[in-house]
Amino acid sequence: MATLARKSTVRFQERAELLDFLLEVSTATAETLDLDRIMANVATIVKEVIPYDLFAILLYSERQRTLSIRHAIGHREEVVKNLVLPIGEGITGAAAATRQPVLVGDVRKDPRYLPALDAVQAELAVPMIARGKLVGVIDLQSTRLDTYREQDRALLQLIAARVAVSIDNARLYRRVDRQNRTLKTLANLSQEFSSILDLNELLGKIAVTIHALVAFDAFSILLLDAERKVLTHRFSERYDQRVAIDNIPLGKGITGAAAVSREIVRAADTAADPRYIASHPDMRSEIAVPLIVQDRVVGVMDLEAERVGYFTEDHSRLLALLAPQIASSVENARLYQELAKREQSLDYDLKAARNLQSVLLLREAPKIKGLDIAIRLKPAREITGDVYDVFEHGSDYAVFTFGDVSGKGAAAALYGAMVSGLLRTLSYRLRSPAALLKLLNNVLRERKVEAQYVTLTVLVWERKNRRFVMANAGGAPPMICRKGEIIKPKVGGVPAGLMDNREYEEVTFDTQPGDVIVLYSDGITDQPNAREEDFGRHNVAHSLLQRCGKDPEAVADGILEDLQKFTGDMPMHDDQTLIVLRVR
Repeated sequence: MATLARKSTVRFQERAELLDFLLEVSTATAETLDLDRIMANVATIVKEVIPYDLFAILLYSERQRTLSIRHAIGHREEVVKNLVLPIGEGITGAAAATRQPVLVGDVRKDPRYLPALDAVQAELAVPMIARGKLVGVIDLQSTRLDTYREQDRALLQLIAARVAVSIDNARLYRRVDRQNRTLKTLANLSQEFSSILDLNELLGKIAVTIHALVAFDAFSILLLDAERKVLTHRFSERYDQRVAIDNIPLGKGITGAAAVSREIVRAADTAADPRYIASHPDMRSEIAVPLIVQDRVVGVMDLEAERVGYFTEDHSRLLALLAPQIASSVENARLYQELAKREQSLDYDLKAARNLQSVLLLREAPKIKGLDIAIRLKPAREITGDVYDVFEHGSDYAVFTFGDVSGKGAAAALYGAMVSGLLRTLSYRLRSPAALLKLLNNVLRERKVEAQYVTLTVLVWERKNRRFVMANAGGAPPMICRKGEIIKPKVGGVPAGLMDNREYEEVTFDTQPGDVIVLYSDGITDQPNAREEDFGRHNVAHSLLQRCGKDPEAVADGILEDLQKFTGDMPMHDDQTLIVLRVR
């Protein structure tokens, strides 16, 4: 940079000298993709050839059609932090609007001038254009009248033309880098979050992860207390320091509004928003994101920043992508924490687990396009080790999971609750049942629980193709009845959580209208009668054949009736679960 040193009165007498200088400008600004470094270089370059007392580079936001100061010398800190200048406003805005330099010898005589400092008397604003688009404006201000001449305007225009490309490239690099980091983070979030069942650890991890993507100044996660109708602060930090915050009544504040509306609420200026509750008076913008699990609001994630208008639509889109994974993980950890606390007393634990399972396990069949569904569950004890779930992936896909956790009682129920939560969280980005089972197995092996594993069958219903894609981890494959004939798809695999690095295979089953598909637990096939004979798959098939043309409710009830007749007064050997599907 030393070669750039010239007095402000230097004028380039020869064309070669000017070309050499511009080459040095290009070299100094093109040597890095670090935006801050480029702008610092520009400020130094300009200072060596054109005098100024105040210097600023303002960057243009095409989406908002505004200019914001990105680098400044001499300007007040509050101006740098808060100034958002619409195109056409002020001398700088005029240069951006016309895409032409604006030179003002006496700003007091120009109505466009926006006072930055009382002593300022002259201003020169030059737009930066790259690839035909406005990048921003270089703005110089001086405390002397008529500081800038036409030679200064022309020279700054030449500098701006070369700087614009470097700044635009650096901004593009930042966007690509941020997008890559976002995609990488999204790919890892599901597995990372779902493997943490300690709620405090999970919330700390969420705060760190979000901060890597959105540089907030304050962060909170509030959980909904439905009975008290308040949002309770479960985790809050300000400038990376944990803080204590009061609870917020439902519907009050930005966070309460997000919980009630079930939509992201963004406040560009909290001072102008009547809903804002001033927990941090120095925070000027806020974004609140509802956390929803199974169409139920469980809490709100809230971010605040000191800068007015800091949170953008891009932030909203990013946080909307993260919210379902965060919500599921927080809810799973919260439920797991509750279960862990209630293990102090076996009787109390069983009662609590049963209540929680009534929330976690479906008792009524959801509405899935193209299918009629019936679900039946008869636990052998107060709680069940059977694992099953049905949930939609958009409007064209639905996932059916059906399996059995090893062991009995509270331990099996806890493990089953964890598996159920993992399945919902992990399946958020996967439609391949084999890939889902592989990922589930890896996560369970990372958090290995002695002698615990799960047999599991996963079916993905593709509504448009009217077919099921199936994968199996040691569970009983489904039984299908079509026009008086039993079809048994062959698909096998090792139980999840039992062995490392397992691969799972898939089979595809094309359906026909009227097909009846039955998923059944081994508590049905292995249930003995008084002669110690198991009910077996052959009796399930016989019972299904008798009712193949009936609706799923009748099929499910009929199989259980036949099982009861077969076993008589014998006590239940294991949990008995059925899911019956009929293709419309």
